[in-house]
Amino acid sequence: MLLFSFLDWRSLREETNLILFLYFLLLILILGLYPFAPHIRGIKKWYKIWIFTFDPFEFLKIVLIILLAKFFSKKHVEIYRISPILLSAIYVFLPAILLFFQPDLGSVLILISLWIGMLIVSGMKIRHFLFLIFIFFIAFLFSWHFFLLDYQKARILNFLFPRDPLGVGWSQNQAKIAIGSGGIFGKGFKKGSQTQLLFLPEPQTDFIFAAIAEEFGLAGVSFLLFLFSLIILRLREIALNSKTNFQRLFVVGYSICLIVQVFINIGMNLGLLPIIGIPLPFVSYGGSSLISNFIGLGIVQSIKIY
Repeated sequence: MLLFSFLDWRSLREETNLILFLYFLLLILILGLYPFAPHIRGIKKWYKIWIFTFDPFEFLKIVLIILLAKFFSKKHVEIYRISPILLSAIYVFLPAILLFFQPDLGSVLILISLWIGMLIVSGMKIRHFLFLIFIFFIAFLFSWHFFLLDYQKARILNFLFPRDPLGVGWSQNQAKIAIGSGGIFGKGFKKGSQTQLLFLPEPQTDFIFAAIAEEFGLAGVSFLLFLFSLIILRLREIALNSKTNFQRLFVVGYSICLIVQVFINIGMNLGLLPIIGIPLPFVSYGGSSLISNFIGLGIVQSIKIY
């Protein structure tokens, strides 16, 4: 974060060839996951290098935000037309298709949310927005019949119609129990029964919010949400005070990624959304996510300074 905060953000806007090189390099790395990455929790998402793992998608997010910010800052006067919308979709759907077949639906959802959010901020017409929603609905129905795996369908169906508490619904039920048992001030650090006795799966990543709620209670998660709110409010202030469209759109794009990930992760833990494997930014275990988020904050800091 400190390193990127001293980098002049204007170099990111002007070095188109470098950003495109990084974009296609990360696409190749995502494609390389299919033959070279090990199966971890049912998907091929991470390269394993000795004791380290590397997720290229986390860094692709930052590069894609830069690309979309560059594109929409130049095309904002034409955004009422359908052609720039379709052109911008190419940047998003190339990685989205690769991620869909890993299968990593959570990452696909983040990319689509980022794209639509930046389109809305850029001034997309309502009828184009409704048309996109219709297209995504048709795509979901098509994917349900031809591409979604059985366990993915089972998670969605169990979310809509809970019927398998000891099978597909186990993780979410244990998360609810952990959150509810935490009370106001929690059971204490490393004293949560659901977390410490391993009833709660993946307490360090997908269900870390439930682990915090159990051990630190409502007070702990309220403080956590306060910290996220503080970051988002600062991002909002920086975006409103930005002098160029590129600055504003980058900060907005980074904010969208952050908000979507926080909303989905907490929604999964509370049983408000199906489980799709999204980490909680700055909190969940994972070096790639942590480093990429701090790179994003560093670029935002650069925008604030220069």
